[in-house]
Amino acid sequence: MAIRIRLTLWYVGVLAAILVSFSAVVYTFLSWNMLEEVDSGLADRANQVGASIVAQNNPQIVITTGLIHLPELDVFANSATYIQVVRADGSVAARSPNLSSQRLPLDADLMALNMQGRPALKTVVLDSGVRLRMYSLPISVGGRVVGAVQVAQSLTDVDQTLHQVLTLLIAGTLGGVVAAGGVGLLLAWLALRPINRITLAAARIARAHDLDQRLPAPKTDDEIGRLVNTFNAMLERLDQLFQAQQRLGADVSHELRTPLTTIRGNVDWLRKGGADDPAGRAAALDAIDGDADRMNRLVADLLLMAQADAGMQLEKEPLELDTLVLQVYRQARAMAAARFPGATDGERVTIRLGHEDQAMVEGDPDRLRQLLLNLVDNALKYTPPGGSITLSLFRDGSRVRVSVEDTGPGIPPDVLPHIFERFYRAPRQGRKGVGLGLAIARWIAEAHDGQLAAESTLGQGTTFTLWLPAIQDATPLALPPD
Repeated sequence: MAIRIRLTLWYVGVLAAILVSFSAVVYTFLSWNMLEEVDSGLADRANQVGASIVAQNNPQIVITTGLIHLPELDVFANSATYIQVVRADGSVAARSPNLSSQRLPLDADLMALNMQGRPALKTVVLDSGVRLRMYSLPISVGGRVVGAVQVAQSLTDVDQTLHQVLTLLIAGTLGGVVAAGGVGLLLAWLALRPINRITLAAARIARAHDLDQRLPAPKTDDEIGRLVNTFNAMLERLDQLFQAQQRLGADVSHELRTPLTTIRGNVDWLRKGGADDPAGRAAALDAIDGDADRMNRLVADLLLMAQADAGMQLEKEPLELDTLVLQVYRQARAMAAARFPGATDGERVTIRLGHEDQAMVEGDPDRLRQLLLNLVDNALKYTPPGGSITLSLFRDGSRVRVSVEDTGPGIPPDVLPHIFERFYRAPRQGRKGVGLGLAIARWIAEAHDGQLAAESTLGQGTTFTLWLPAIQDATPLALPPD
């Protein structure tokens, strides 16, 4: 069932319940009020007649002989009001002229209450189906009830009025519900029309497989406008992920094709007799080992990013960050030597250890080492021979700052905001990786409740800074005795 139909049904249902409840309250109140007015009028008339009888007649004689002088009251001008005086035995002593030869029905319940000295009210139904409202007032002489004055009024006018009101309420309720249904459908259609446009646009984009399309910018900042903005932001994100996936496929395939081609070439060469040459065999095996290691790192990086997306939790422990930085420094020197084999100190990139404070942090030592080595490896890629890379550690109050500073060519300002994105590689930088190292480094930093930032100046170099929360109550290690 369409949403607009459900909304309309809910709206009509609620409105119908309200109208029915309101109509029931109005009808009940009107019925009670009209009956209360009739009862009040009957009681007043009965009291008037009873008082006139007492004033103008001897009640004992009236009751016993039936001879009564009825007072001239305006009540008799109303043809719908009937009065009769009955004796204790139920016989009629007198009646109003409009009763002619008829008499009001003698009700046993009313007489029983009257004989107890209590007035009583009751609705009685005649054989013709006409309803009468009867008020019976006892007449007492010397403390003994000798009869009663009964005043009755037909409820035909009341019933007709209530019937008309009921008909009007039913018609009004049905008309209101029907009108509400039509108006509700129109309002629901108008309210959901923008959502229908969004649905059609999304279906069109899905059919065209074109994530560059966007919905028209909303004119208002209401719920629909925010939905359009959210949908456009989602399309932008999907477009970026799709492009990143395409880049990933192209980059990974290229990164794997090159070492696989090299490995296959070396294997073919070895099969064709190259294995008989010890020097050539060693070189071929070294090349195969290096390319296999390169593919292994690529696969490991992809697996790590997949685990990060799946919410992998790191195993943290208190560790001495200065010791870890020293280990990374030593490994960085080995990496620099391996990258420039046979070069002198002035012909290779120099690895330096700058300022170093003592600091304790809560972290995963393997992942933090990987983070720093990724930064060093990235610096080695872009720092020319003769340049330098400096590792420093500072304790700044409640935080620890680790910096990796190089003297490379720097990063252009338009590229700097994107360097931590997955698979991003700056234009014209050449193929120096698939763009996962810095993305992994930032994820590791954020997993340690830290931050990783970069500052760069063209022609002077780049500085990557890692901020981590320090352990405040850490006690320094005791020095061994001399």
